[in-house]
Amino acid sequence: MSQPTPITIIIVDDHPIFLQGVANALSLEPGFEIVGQAADGEAAINLIRSLRPAVAVVDINLPIMNGQQVTHLVIQEKLPTRVILLTAYDDSEQILHAAWAGAAGYCAKEVDPGCLVSAITNVAQGKFVIGDQVFGDKEFKQWMEVQMEKARHSYSEPGSPFHPLSDREMEVLSCVVRGMSNKEIAASLGISHQTVKNHVTSILRKFGVEDRTQAVVYALKRGWVQLRGADSKLQE
Repeated sequence: MSQPTPITIIIVDDHPIFLQGVANALSLEPGFEIVGQAADGEAAINLIRSLRPAVAVVDINLPIMNGQQVTHLVIQEKLPTRVILLTAYDDSEQILHAAWAGAAGYCAKEVDPGCLVSAITNVAQGKFVIGDQVFGDKEFKQWMEVQMEKARHSYSEPGSPFHPLSDREMEVLSCVVRGMSNKEIAASLGISHQTVKNHVTSILRKFGVEDRTQAVVYALKRGWVQLRGADSKLQE
């Protein structure tokens, strides 16, 4: 009787002891195969591109490129790898960031090894894992809609339409919300690639955030963009 195909995994963390500990624990699990390790986001995305593992277990806080940015690239490039993000700071806002970036799983770093094994197995089977919750595709989309609406209503400012962006910056933000690249935004708005970069930089500076994902969530919380449609994507 032939053996089932193992679940191929890469592990990414910039703390060598934690990285090795996770690798050692998972390598003992029947049906798992650790095919690579990395210590920063750039190395992680390169490994994912070349090895195409079934699952990547990725720390959110990484040098060069953070875990959310790695996840976004995996989704943008339509790579088959499903990402589980690990974090030392388990809070609802970061969960929302992770899910919006496209992560299939989100676990605190102090997760029990057995729970991590279960999360990897579920994610490899096409499910979504947020902490101790496991969702199918439809359930996950519904969960995302609820979480996004909660965030928007909790932090919106009714009766105060003010926002610090110019009309053009709002147009650029709307494109960012749709997941468009700078090149696509430039073509859509009929402006140069450099102008788009300048507008994005200005948006991040005005919002006081570090990346595009954070900018979208920041705007969502204040009601400047909102969730619409059954596909759970943020739209203007």
